[in-house]
Amino acid sequence: MATNKNQHFVPRCYLRSFTQDEKDAAVRVFNIDRLLLIENASVKKQCSGSYFYGENESLESALQFMERSYSATLRKIRKPGYALSEKDSLILKRFWLLQYIRTEAASKRAVEMNNDMGSTVGMDSSFCLKIKDAVLMAMKTYTEIMYIVDDLSSCLIKNNSDNPFLTSDDPAVLSNRWFLSDKRHLGLGFGLRSSGALLILPLSPQILFLAYDSDVYSIRKNKSWVKISASNEAHSFNQHQFLNCRANIYPGPVFNESILKRSFEEFESRRVFPRHKLHYAVLDKTVGNHKQYRVVESPDSENHQEAIVHMQTLFPKPISWPKTIRWRNKGFGMYNGTGAGCLRRRILNQQDGDGYRKMYVKVS
Repeated sequence: MATNKNQHFVPRCYLRSFTQDEKDAAVRVFNIDRLLLIENASVKKQCSGSYFYGENESLESALQFMERSYSATLRKIRKPGYALSEKDSLILKRFWLLQYIRTEAASKRAVEMNNDMGSTVGMDSSFCLKIKDAVLMAMKTYTEIMYIVDDLSSCLIKNNSDNPFLTSDDPAVLSNRWFLSDKRHLGLGFGLRSSGALLILPLSPQILFLAYDSDVYSIRKNKSWVKISASNEAHSFNQHQFLNCRANIYPGPVFNESILKRSFEEFESRRVFPRHKLHYAVLDKTVGNHKQYRVVESPDSENHQEAIVHMQTLFPKPISWPKTIRWRNKGFGMYNGTGAGCLRRRILNQQDGDGYRKMYVKVS
């Protein structure tokens, strides 16, 4: 049985850098529903739930091991003269992935997607997914896909501006400048294997971790560091927390309530809810050994004998992109003409089959 009843889905070792004087006791919280800044909130009560991961002691131990690895890495990063090593980069990418799939927001999105799918195809309510089930499924998924972001390049952003980084209750952000900018990707979703993937995770008010597809983007760095001094550049990174958070922003010690309100109102119209879209396609015709399907508005739109259902994850499009993230000359992804879209060259394997060719970056 797990020894810790109050389990954090955004761990305290992560939030500590954004707490009051980094003492891990109190934290400032900006709630986006009430547009209210709460001073000196208890860290113990943030991003946690009673046996959120269940009562599996082995799972709890595995999470604690990953969190200890993250804490040790962060301590090294904050020392003068540090350069990001391959080992530490891997730890940060794996920690990002764990955070991406483990939060309450991620679990709620999984529940919403599953139950929407179930109601569409007429499944009995007993098959509806619960939050606890989604959490355990996410943990199992992590062990199966933990290598999926290992191929990405990475860097650390040092914020020397007067606009510190902030974080949220869903801090590990997946975005994709290429898919959100190129009309050829219009209507297509993207995921962890997609070309142009961007992984964003603030580590402290002064440091942010960024992993990226180096076949698509070019980032000028010095010993793994990128220094920014412009306030609007930091603001471009911070907007991802406002776009992605479920309920709470953790702004650190600097921002006041009026600034946080203005920032949220600036990005509010870009937030996406729900974060998925269901596509229902009926069998249109069969040509030889191939079946062609046609998307319809709903299962009741017309009579049909066969259909497929596809769930697309939706992502918000930022107002602006950090200038740090530049396009690579002759950047590309791998494409085979299917709905999978462009995949990263280094992630392809034998199971993906043949027929992949380069699609070059072309954005207006």
